[in-house]
Amino acid sequence: MRRSAIRAFYGFFLLFLLGCSTTGGGKTKQLAVDPNKYDVKILRDTWGVPHVFGATDADVAFGLAYAHAEDDFETMQDVLLATRGELASVYGRRTAPNDYLVRLLRIWDSVNEKYETDLSPETRALCEAYAEGVNYYVSLHPSVVKADMFPVSGKDIVAGFAYKVPLFFGLDRDLAELYGTERKHAISAKIASHARPFSFLPACEFGSNTFAVGPARSTDGKTHLAINSHQPWEGPVTWYEAHVHSNEGWDVAGGIFPGSPIILLGHNHHLGWASTVNWPDLADIYVLDINPKNPYQYLMDGEWKDLEKRIEPIRVKIGPFLINVKQEFLWSEYGPVVRRPHGTYAIRYAGIDDIRQVEQWYRMNKARTFSEWLDAMRMMSIPMFNFGYADREGNIYYLYNALLPLRVEGYDWKQYMPGNTSETLWTEYLPFDRLPQMLNPSSGFFQNCNSTPFQTTIGPENPRLRDYSPVFGLETHMTNRALRALELFGSDDSITEQEFYAYKFDLQYSEKSELAKCLRQILESAPSDDPVINEALQVLRAWDLQTDAENTGAAIGVLSVYPVLRAKHDGKEPPDLMQTFVKAAHELKRTYGRIDVPWSTVNRMRRGELDIGLSGGPDVLHAVNGGSFQDGCMTAVAGDSLVLLVTWDADGKISSRSIHQYGSATLDKDSPHYADQAPLFARCEMKPVWMDEAEIRKHLEREYRPGEETTK
Repeated sequence: MRRSAIRAFYGFFLLFLLGCSTTGGGKTKQLAVDPNKYDVKILRDTWGVPHVFGATDADVAFGLAYAHAEDDFETMQDVLLATRGELASVYGRRTAPNDYLVRLLRIWDSVNEKYETDLSPETRALCEAYAEGVNYYVSLHPSVVKADMFPVSGKDIVAGFAYKVPLFFGLDRDLAELYGTERKHAISAKIASHARPFSFLPACEFGSNTFAVGPARSTDGKTHLAINSHQPWEGPVTWYEAHVHSNEGWDVAGGIFPGSPIILLGHNHHLGWASTVNWPDLADIYVLDINPKNPYQYLMDGEWKDLEKRIEPIRVKIGPFLINVKQEFLWSEYGPVVRRPHGTYAIRYAGIDDIRQVEQWYRMNKARTFSEWLDAMRMMSIPMFNFGYADREGNIYYLYNALLPLRVEGYDWKQYMPGNTSETLWTEYLPFDRLPQMLNPSSGFFQNCNSTPFQTTIGPENPRLRDYSPVFGLETHMTNRALRALELFGSDDSITEQEFYAYKFDLQYSEKSELAKCLRQILESAPSDDPVINEALQVLRAWDLQTDAENTGAAIGVLSVYPVLRAKHDGKEPPDLMQTFVKAAHELKRTYGRIDVPWSTVNRMRRGELDIGLSGGPDVLHAVNGGSFQDGCMTAVAGDSLVLLVTWDADGKISSRSIHQYGSATLDKDSPHYADQAPLFARCEMKPVWMDEAEIRKHLEREYRPGEETTK
């Protein structure tokens, strides 16, 4: 959420503190977990990556939870607290908005109502075993517990998916804008023609990449897939690498988030998939007409309808006390309702009552053929993300996955909607087969780098913009990463495995990129009387748009334009471009005595005692995204995190490489795997992914059952 919106939330809660009751903190309940009922072992390779082997999928899920808890229980616990709506009971009022949102969206109502009916027995068993793995870790390490929330159950795991996925498409931002001092958008009136343009996001630093090359475009008939998500390097959506193997056919390597019992992106021996964030319009805000005689009624089609009302407490830690903050929560036909001084609003979003996200990912994990994987995608329980797919048969496939509401035409859906007519109450979605997608294009490759689905490859098979109504809000922008991917893959009709690798780690900005356009604006400015500015202009003119470690133009180029692109992406008024250029020039000169500073001097990775220079930068294919420029450096905080490059040869044999920006021990500073992959990452190098047990044992560091950790 934006900082101003969070402050508004805080003020909202403080109104309720007077007269609230106080409670003392509780203790964790006795946890009775029998680990012997799970037939599982954990093999840690020499990079610390856990390979979890079990008889059943449930056995493996138990071991996966335990292994991840060993490396990052603190984040896992925070994720579970957030899902329960109990963050404020530990961290105080600054996290109360999260707990409010969990209740507002009725996450637990949906889970409690549908857990037994909407999820298969296999999925429930998987989630319950994972929860028991967490509980078992807690029972052996009680000192790490922050709140009386244990034991957790399979419902906690399912609720985590139902809650987090809408946040990926920005539901929290939509809600946050309601907490401003005034209404942000007008109410859309019925209009004669479409007024809503396709959505546009300027090229920005955050995102992900996926691309695949089929046998028709590779030199030796191989099939290549890049799985390249960009995430924050710390926190609840930080990637953790794992490999799972059960005797029931679950054998997948890839990435998970804390609290995930299944691989979210990765590959088995037969197929692999990647995802990138897309930005269709998946949420709407409605202005309700409230009965002046009854504040709990709203007008719908000429009749007064009752709002559902409930009062729920939110536990907020203030000093040594827990305060029960009683809060009113409302619900309408559209969905959750928020009262503000400037109006009463209802929110509706795609997948509002679906809890099957984890089941769909589980089915994707278990698929062995393209048909089986596609059947999993047809569930349409994951409401967003571009997906890139490739397999041992040589198939490559791109899908713009989204639950696109079938909205009535003729309104400007970019504005707030009138909430007094069922005409604006959508209940259905565009069918799966009509989503933008592409199977085995004649070009032999596809790419998506958080860019429009309408420029996914070269040639005639691109999805067509004219086939989709503006009310879906599909993207039309191209990131630098997408431009470079098209330039690289589109100009090479015989791609080797080495070239595929090199293209993934490309360090250049396209001449067509937003950054390059901004640089041209700077260079067109008149020469300055300031010798520092003239020196900076000279360096910029010589910059080749590369971000290699020794490049002497990247620092002034990136520092000048980055604040502008970042503000545009965040929906803020961008700073003046010339002012950011002047500021960057003087900061470089003051810090280093020169403008042409090697990029790796500025672009840094800092992890414990490690302080290392990096190549790459915002919105290049080797994405490295820094914070603000301080003390002469931009310290990386996001970008390339877990990267996997997967290849199937002409006979269908798989090979895979991966790299994590830090290592497997996410939070343990004393572990040898706290930052052991960082030097490889800095050199754009990767390590092998081992999946066969015999191969893993050649590179074995430890083997143990959960709770029986021993050194090899």
